Amino acid sequence: MLSIVHVLSSFGVGGQERVALDLAIGQRARGHRVSVLSLAPPPDGAMAEEFETAGVAVGRVPKHGGLDPTLVPRLAWALRERAADVVHTHNPLPLIYGAPAARLVGAAAIHTKHGKNPGGRGQRMLRRGAAQLAHAFVAVSDTTAVQARAQRDAPLSRMHTIPNGIRLDRYAPDAEARAAVRVELGLGDAWVVGTVGRLDAFKNQALLVRAMAPLLSSRVRLVIVGEGDARAEVEAAIAALPEPRWVVMTGRRMDVPRIVHSFDVFTLSSKSEGLPLVVPEAMAAGLPIVATSVGGLPSVVDDGVTGLLVPVEEAAMSAALARLAGDHELARTMGVKGREVALARYSHERMVDAYLALYDRYVQARK
Repeated sequence: MLSIVHVLSSFGVGGQERVALDLAIGQRARGHRVSVLSLAPPPDGAMAEEFETAGVAVGRVPKHGGLDPTLVPRLAWALRERAADVVHTHNPLPLIYGAPAARLVGAAAIHTKHGKNPGGRGQRMLRRGAAQLAHAFVAVSDTTAVQARAQRDAPLSRMHTIPNGIRLDRYAPDAEARAAVRVELGLGDAWVVGTVGRLDAFKNQALLVRAMAPLLSSRVRLVIVGEGDARAEVEAAIAALPEPRWVVMTGRRMDVPRIVHSFDVFTLSSKSEGLPLVVPEAMAAGLPIVATSVGGLPSVVDDGVTGLLVPVEEAAMSAALARLAGDHELARTMGVKGREVALARYSHERMVDAYLALYDRYVQARK
């Protein structure tokens, strides 16, 4: 049995936190002791409760101010208290502080890169230094691995690629949930375009709102699920529509597996991505995908088969959505195929197995 500690920037709702949660659930099911530490001060984000509900011990080692020289020893103390065999960091900040802390306590240091994470020059230097201390540096897609090499994020000999996996059983098509959510959101029998994600500049939801402008009506609606710093920008784009009432913003929701069943197509308008879990999750729900062709998305969406890939461009996004809005049979066929692909490619068990094998390799090397 291993003592595994995941280190996160915060307990906010995001892709890296969900990967860590799914890994923790799978690792606990295999008999390992799993805990998670956040580097953010209280109050906790919504994911803390999800970890606790799953039986994962939750802790906090808050970072103070800018560059915090006290955080590495404080984090090492928390890892020693948990008798950590493996310290698994997720994204830049946990890497910078977590990898040296793992080395201090003699644990295997494993890092996962979830997206491009360009950062400033100073942060890039800190990341590269910390990556020298990581035993393994994992990218979540081939595209993310290419980005890591281009940015010289870590020594090539330590780089691995493990695609994200998801608990697909939570996304099986559910007619009862679809009907209930549509009533709740006032969608009626409209054809619904939906998106889920943080409201920020990279997710680029304001572009999606503008792309939907010529399509929106009582028969075609848009649902945006999420919260974030770009909320005002998205709201301004909605306010500029001829009929803003055809767009529903739900804010942050913790019942995404239920909400997506109210959609007829899932769309992502991102400027950059790693391997966003929300896309294979939507595919598992039987939804066709319209997404920008960035980051790891071309490795997830088979263009013309499970969805449509477009450049980061308003007109192209609008045309792709109009195509599916005008051909519901094509949308349905893509959704059916997408579910088949998601079940075949994105197994949660595969991801858990791959990480445990990686852990074991470096834990054994430490003995």
